[in-house]
This record gives sequence, structure tokens and C-alpha cells, in this order.
Amino acid sequence: KLKAMGYTVDLLEEFDSRLNQYSGFALVSIHNDSCDYINDEATGFKVAAPSESQYQDRSERLEKCLIHRYQETTGLKFHVNTITPDMTSYHTFSEISSETTAAIIETGFLNLDYDIIRNQSELVADGIVAGIKCFIDKENIPDEFLSEMP
Repeated sequence: KLKAMGYTVDLLEEFDSRLNQYSGFALVSIHNDSCDYINDEATGFKVAAPSESQYQDRSERLEKCLIHRYQETTGLKFHVNTITPDMTSYHTFSEISSETTAAIIETGFLNLDYDIIRNQSELVADGIVAGIKCFIDKENIPDEFLSEMP
């Protein structure tokens, strides 16, 4: 979808050798959460910026854009209470160039969110693309949304 809009896009694997000092405008690491049934609250998505970044403001903006646009597009709730150090200190964040803005998104839980992840993957992709476009184009995020952020 981003390529169709004229952007250069690199699709990388989690342990891709090209991640070593990878340089780009933004890197979004896309994952799904557990497929195990945890409880009825294990539904929704998560987004995290690196806990440490040379340009923390840019990483936090990418994070907020992804959260707002993904939630708006998919209708899934932001599952903030389960963001872990595995996300905020994700290994890729320390491998890429310090000039590259990054974030990680877990698009939903593979158990309770299975339907949207498996059967509505275009909607999931649209939410991610909208978040990236928000960041690239410096689009506004509603003040009321920002005030609700943890």
C-alpha cells in the first residue's frame, strides 16, 4: 500500500542482516500477540517506541500516530497494560541506525482477535499505513486523544 503511494519500502525479516545500521525515515516492526487464551481481556493491540532513542520525540510521535490511526481504523482497543520491556527494548531498536525512527506494533492477540487478524488483514494493513502516513505527513492527532494517553 505504501509502495502504491510512491514510497520506498523495505520488507525485512526479524533477524535480517540488513537491519545492521539500517537507515530509513521510519521502521515499524509488525507482530501479533499470543495465540494462547489468557483471559477475556486479552484483546486489542499494542504499540511501543524504544525506551531510549536519539530522537525520542520522533519515536513518540510515530508511536502516537500508530496508536491513534490503528485504533481509529480497526476499532480494536489499545492494550497499554501489557506493554513489556521486550517491546520497549526490542532488539531491532539497538541494531538500526540511531537516525532511524522506530516503533513496534502488535496488531492483536491471535486468540480473541483472530478474526480481524486473519480475515480482515486489509483493515489491519490500512491501520498501520494510516499510522505511518500520519507520522510522515505530520498529521494532527486530536488533543483529547493525546490527553488520554498513558
